[in-house]
Amino acid sequence: MQNLLIGASVVVALLVLFMVYKLATLIHVAKGSKTDEDAGSNTVNGYLMLAFLIIGGIAATWSAMSYFDLYNIPVASEHGVKTDKMFWVTMLITGLAFVITNVLLFYFAFRYRYNKNNTATYYPDNSKLEMAWTVIPAVVLTILIGYGLKLWNNITDVAPKEAEVIEIMGAQFAWRVRYPGADNKLGKYDYRKIDDSNAFGMDLSDKNSHDDFVPREIHFPVNKPVLLKIRARDVLHSVYMPHFRVKMDAVPGMPTQFWFVPKKTTEDMRKETGNPDFNYELACAEICGKGHFSMRMLIVVDTPEEYEAWKKKQKTWLAQNPEYLAQVPEELKEVAMLSAGIENNESNDSSL
Repeated sequence: MQNLLIGASVVVALLVLFMVYKLATLIHVAKGSKTDEDAGSNTVNGYLMLAFLIIGGIAATWSAMSYFDLYNIPVASEHGVKTDKMFWVTMLITGLAFVITNVLLFYFAFRYRYNKNNTATYYPDNSKLEMAWTVIPAVVLTILIGYGLKLWNNITDVAPKEAEVIEIMGAQFAWRVRYPGADNKLGKYDYRKIDDSNAFGMDLSDKNSHDDFVPREIHFPVNKPVLLKIRARDVLHSVYMPHFRVKMDAVPGMPTQFWFVPKKTTEDMRKETGNPDFNYELACAEICGKGHFSMRMLIVVDTPEEYEAWKKKQKTWLAQNPEYLAQVPEELKEVAMLSAGIENNESNDSSL
């Protein structure tokens, strides 16, 4: 409420100043002054420009320093250190150019405000100056783009063979993940097989899908490559894991991927941040509908031993949905039951 009153007071004050300015202008007109030759309004605008430069610069600096920790969160991946370095180098170069040009812009509006005694100097061209402001930005941008492209190609390149493969699928309005079983191979999928239970559309004619499991939270092993295979079931979503500096769109009909190496376990990050309740999360960074805000999923980064123990505790999707054994080809049914951890008894036979 207090902030609302402060905001309203600022708006009222600005309106009063505007009305005073308009009243002064009308008085000049009533007296017969030629407003196009009157320096009054130009002087006011010039001082306002200068005030905006000073006040805006102080406010922007204060805001950047006060909220630095909120937008510069700790990095927890191998490539994230490199992308952060590139980000801050880019910010330094572009920020310096932004400050210089804007200081000159607002200062010139004040320094060269209208004065009937001033005369303009004809300055046709300067080839050296034009060459400098063309070549220097071109060279700097080429270097930044080249380095960024190299970094991006490394991220999107073929993942190492030992990488943990995890499928992430976005659908209004939730994330779903699928892990391969002991074979470390995700089974095929077919969108035509998607239904209420088979959200991924797993193709059970592929033996690699029999031991896949679908947990309610994401687990990553620390210091090991992780390959995310990403897709969307309905509209455009975006996989966003800020602490890992991972962001990749999930596009319907066009699978994408992103691989990275987590460097800090959840416990490590809790100690670093001093927050015992800290958790990594997967969020959607693409406005995908009215339930967009709810697309969040817990991420846990384990030690290798904890990760393997967690995987062994997971129950396969087929074991949780034995009625789908009917979709398994007859010649693969016995192998499927073994891979899925389903006991071959009469109760299972009767479910078919």
